[in-house]
Amino acid sequence: MDEMRRFCRALGAWAAGGAGAGAAAEAARQPADGGVRMIVLVEGSSDQVALEALAARHGRDLGAQGVAVVPLGGATNIGRFLDVCGPPGLGLPLAGLCDIGEERHFRRHLERVGLGSALTRAGLEALGFHLCVADLEDELIRALGAEDVQQVIDAQGETRPFHTFQGQPAQRGRPVEHQLRRFMGTRSGRKALYARALVEQLELERVPRPLERLLAHV
Repeated sequence: MDEMRRFCRALGAWAAGGAGAGAAAEAARQPADGGVRMIVLVEGSSDQVALEALAARHGRDLGAQGVAVVPLGGATNIGRFLDVCGPPGLGLPLAGLCDIGEERHFRRHLERVGLGSALTRAGLEALGFHLCVADLEDELIRALGAEDVQQVIDAQGETRPFHTFQGQPAQRGRPVEHQLRRFMGTRSGRKALYARALVEQLELERVPRPLERLLAHV
């Protein structure tokens, strides 16, 4: 495991609290003193994969550049991670990505730790925190188009499972874009698989704005 992955794991253990939090905090502080220049807080591992894949398409290795992309394991954990990464903890520069439905969690805790007051969406973006309309999968599907997304699914050898999913009673009659988004969340690891595959398929001028702006910020 490389230094950046160790750092991210230590952050997670520190944010979780408990008996090992002190040792985890010490482990996180060591690379934060030199090798890490910014922390990007994202809701889940698929968001991390998408950002790192887009960076790679631009010839960037975020870890080598001192940017730690840290999945929160859910937006409601943002407060704990801001406590350890932000002014109360490491005090490192921060950025992030979240779904618009979770905006309130991010705004409230950013304000709580002193990173703004009465934050608007423009204010969040100025801090480096960008919002997806529904979620990143929705953004990528709309950017690429349903037909091209289905071609990506076919390239992954999952056309039959997708057609089976479409035939479920709860999915019949729903827009194909909705079916695609729901399909990507039906098995562990599938969101991350398609986050990478869709980003790699996108023309760079069609990258969703939240993802493009976040990469530009870091």
